[in-house]
Amino acid sequence: MTDLLDNLADSTEQIRSHSSEVLKVLCTPGFAARWLLPRLPRFRHSEAVRLRIADGAPSTDFNSNDADVVIKWRDDPQDGVAVWPFLTSARTPVAAPGFARRHRIVHPKDLLGVTLFRDQTDDMWPKWFEAAGVVGTAAAEGPHYPNCEYATTAAEAGLGVALAYDAVIRDTLSEGRLVRLFEPETPPFTIYAIACDGRRSDDKAISAFRDWLLAETRADGTLPDRASIETVSMH
Repeated sequence: MTDLLDNLADSTEQIRSHSSEVLKVLCTPGFAARWLLPRLPRFRHSEAVRLRIADGAPSTDFNSNDADVVIKWRDDPQDGVAVWPFLTSARTPVAAPGFARRHRIVHPKDLLGVTLFRDQTDDMWPKWFEAAGVVGTAAAEGPHYPNCEYATTAAEAGLGVALAYDAVIRDTLSEGRLVRLFEPETPPFTIYAIACDGRRSDDKAISAFRDWLLAETRADGTLPDRASIETVSMH
């Protein structure tokens, strides 16, 4: 058993007597639906977790957000906030199975002639085409969405192709709602971190939930580098 799993067992044992304590987790709807909810039953104290869904990027102002922990985008340090990156991912093009069949997408260059959803937060289509060896030709402009969650949902509806985060959509792929179109991916990078008020970084319930998240991503092979996990901003 890894040290991470041992720490998880210790943390959950310590909060056993506080199982009625509610842990309020603030996150986006896409992360909750595609990643967290399918895995949450594996958390020993899942009955004590209450999800709050954010409209847009979740606030990490713990004086006003009424949350114990926040699942935040990236791992940028923040004053007074403890931050532990836990999920890294590459991006890969995906579409609904019917869309891929109708448009006979068999080669990366075929994507130049279909609707590509753009991510206003971080559009990485140029980097993906470069990784796939398609250079010198610009892809057509497609609809722009505020973030990858909208683009992935639109692709699932059969409206076009999204450049989705592999680590977030694995269950969606296994269920056949989306298909991976090609093997080339963008380089992986940290996409999510767990954050809490720095004054509560040793809270037993928060520690147990954090350690469980890290154990889940280690098992998936999507855990960021160990050195970055221990980076906590407490300026």
